[in-house]
Amino acid sequence: MTERQRERPIVIVTDTRAQESRLRPRLEQATERAVRTVPTPSDPERLVESVRVPPTTEHDGGAETNPASGEKSESASTAEAAPAGETAPITPSALVLELDRPADIQALLRRVHADLPDVPTLVAPHDGSERLATVTLRADATDYVPTGGDEDPIDRIVSTFQSETSTSARSDDGDSRYHHILATELPDEAFVIGEDGTYLEAKVRPESGDLYTVPADELVGTTLEDAFPDAVAADLQDCIDQAIRTDDVQSIEYQADTTDGCRQFEARVVPIDERIQGRRAVVWLARDITERVERERRLRSRQDQLETLNRINAVVRQVIETLVEAPARDTIEREVCEQLVDSELYCGSWIAEWTGDGQLSYRTGAGDAEAVLECVRDCSAEYENPVERAARTGELRTTNAIVENESLPEELREAARADDVRSGIVVPITHEDATYGVLTVLASRDDAFSERERAEFRLLGETIGFTIMAVKNRQLLFADSVVELEFRIDGGDTFCFDLSEQYDCTGSLEWAGTTSSGRTFQYVTVDGLECETVRKEAKAHDSVEEYRLIHDGDERCTIELRLSTSGVRTLANHGATIRDVTVEDGVGTYLVEVSQDADIREIAEALTVAYENAELVARREVDRAVRTAAERRSRILDELTDRQLTTLRLAYYGGYFDWPRESTGEEIAEAMNISPPTMHQHLRKGLRSILGEFFENSAGPD
Repeated sequence: MTERQRERPIVIVTDTRAQESRLRPRLEQATERAVRTVPTPSDPERLVESVRVPPTTEHDGGAETNPASGEKSESASTAEAAPAGETAPITPSALVLELDRPADIQALLRRVHADLPDVPTLVAPHDGSERLATVTLRADATDYVPTGGDEDPIDRIVSTFQSETSTSARSDDGDSRYHHILATELPDEAFVIGEDGTYLEAKVRPESGDLYTVPADELVGTTLEDAFPDAVAADLQDCIDQAIRTDDVQSIEYQADTTDGCRQFEARVVPIDERIQGRRAVVWLARDITERVERERRLRSRQDQLETLNRINAVVRQVIETLVEAPARDTIEREVCEQLVDSELYCGSWIAEWTGDGQLSYRTGAGDAEAVLECVRDCSAEYENPVERAARTGELRTTNAIVENESLPEELREAARADDVRSGIVVPITHEDATYGVLTVLASRDDAFSERERAEFRLLGETIGFTIMAVKNRQLLFADSVVELEFRIDGGDTFCFDLSEQYDCTGSLEWAGTTSSGRTFQYVTVDGLECETVRKEAKAHDSVEEYRLIHDGDERCTIELRLSTSGVRTLANHGATIRDVTVEDGVGTYLVEVSQDADIREIAEALTVAYENAELVARREVDRAVRTAAERRSRILDELTDRQLTTLRLAYYGGYFDWPRESTGEEIAEAMNISPPTMHQHLRKGLRSILGEFFENSAGPD
């Protein structure tokens, strides 16, 4: 039996789908040690019997069988041969999990730690990920080394196993054992330290030597107090005392100043049985873990960020769900501010809006950031604070590190310091081109508002705006009395204004609306102009993005338009219902209805943005007639002829409107003893009368 066969092998657990290990040949060459591979067992409980090498009395020259899977393992060059009479299976010296599946890694590491606690374990996936790193750290693996990157992982794998196995190494040479450790299994740094903290021997790797402010050979004879600050030296001395007192290996992490700055080390402290120079001593084996600690720090930071983002997402979704049931604008705004602060992610929140005199008016808020709120209210005119800027531009604004930001006024920074405010975000509350106000949210976290967090708040601002608009429309729909506003617009620069002024024609809006994709369409009837001219002018006009001719009559046509600028859309976004809009001789008359509590000044100013010469010429309160469902049904039926009503009933009860249809148009015509074209004429006229009852006078043009 060769010496190599007597060594405890390194075992690689491979993915059963990959079959062949990428690490094995290079690991054999780097360690000059036998390396075995076994496939991932289907049952983690059978891992230990898979990785232990059953002793044999002779080399059979063939492949050995994996007891967990029944499959043949690697070639005979990796098999273990045991001396005659040996019966106990051989435990591997180290275990490499060359796997990419988190569940397998977690289950296998749990089993190894339970049955083979002294065996170093290393997770070496081909493609590393944050999830794999997290599983590895939580499962307490010795190290985590992805192998698919640009750097060669072999040196680090070997270094990991050497430093791990060295702490439990035992030599038959008595007092020379620690020399063997220092000479052959040296990690980044190794020392023999006496029980009183005096360095008796010191060695470091050549590549690590440049980091030390004092050469290793000059440490001999000095003490821990000479090399470290008092607090660190005391902790290290306590670790040495514990190792000698318990006669067991101890571990400790500590920091040391180097030429490359402060670095983190992990030490294994091995007590020496024999006395050296008449005193008890330990072998101090240390490894530079600065990079690992930094990876773990980044990983923990990333996990914290993800947890925070998940909480933010949950809060925003909860707020949005609340908005659906909100009965009024005041309720919407109050619920938003309170829920944001109640989440404990934010320390303050408030909503403000522009007033008619160009000032920001506070509407509602929550939280304890009173000093910041007062400072923002009273901020000097020389400084445009982020709240005003967001309200003016309609763009989301964030400010981080408020206390240290010297571009902010000193009084604002002092207020932020008093309220423990570190970051802030200002979110415009908008829907389409209407801005209803701004939401300000403050946090005690530095750099609280990442790009993903800003995206969540941008969605929240748009949702609040949409809900406010919906509440306004709902209030208007069910109001018994409304306010009727009449606007006069002299010389707008959109299609209908230019067309009526140039050709002495009249434009009337039949209907305007927005599709689910956000495209706004208007149906405009033009009187007093032939259709070909209307089509030509629509194609050439700058405000028309798309057009389509719907009805072509004699000096009268209806055209579908999609405009880049629309006063109709502006009014609708502010909760107004368009009743009538006509444009004649370049002058437009807009008749709209709004709820009793609508901000008329806000609506007038919004229309001025679309049209420079917009003037409110009349304001009237109108009582709506209350009509019962029966009265509405009777009115609809009165609009229909007997033939139209009969056709609609036969089509409805005959399944003509079902999909797929239960009856065809020909079958309905045959039942009425009329021709199919005549049936379709009655059907379409009847449908138009019914739909007209719902849609007539519901919009006006641009």
